[in-house]
Amino acid sequence: MEAQSGDSVVTPGNRKCSAVTGSARKIKDNAADWHNLILRWEKLNDEGFSAASRIVNLRLKDSQTEQQVVDEAPPPEPQRAAGRSGELEEECCKLLAVVDKMNAVVCKMERLLESQRGIAHLEEFQFGAEGRKIPLFHSWTTAQFVEASLRLFNSYSQELRLKRAVLQEVAHTMTSDLCMVYLSCWLQQPFILPQARLTLEALLLETGHRPL
Repeated sequence: MEAQSGDSVVTPGNRKCSAVTGSARKIKDNAADWHNLILRWEKLNDEGFSAASRIVNLRLKDSQTEQQVVDEAPPPEPQRAAGRSGELEEECCKLLAVVDKMNAVVCKMERLLESQRGIAHLEEFQFGAEGRKIPLFHSWTTAQFVEASLRLFNSYSQELRLKRAVLQEVAHTMTSDLCMVYLSCWLQQPFILPQARLTLEALLLETGHRPL
């Protein structure tokens, strides 16, 4: 897998380390995969926010139309109302597709976590409960790689649950304040704390994908 962030590129060709075979190579590859999956997630988050924003705009227009009917204003043209309904359905389908893709990303993250756990179990079998005496890279133990992977997986799996909740509710919300809450939740990603991003950077530093 390849990943790019700013001026730093993570590719198979620059994965250089004193130990690039066995467990070290697998851990290094997993770190690159974490980086790539999180970049993919951020792109999907932007796409989902655009779709959710369009849904909110359409719902607020419908709400204004209903208020006009209550106030005995001239009703909207049937063709225009039907057109908005079709647009709303289309945007809901787009948002559903984004959430489905996010779910696929989290499933891949879970596989990375299980891979890391498998490496830890192998190391424990080879070297005992205390693990190897010399670290594979700079300072981390195998258990620390598991902890980092678990921390990242928990953050994104919780955020995925929030995305699903927004998907279920945003098209049925009529009040502008609640719509703004849903949009803010989607954009701000409250379950992906700064510690999660620091964890990723620490993982990339430890495995040599970022220069020390």
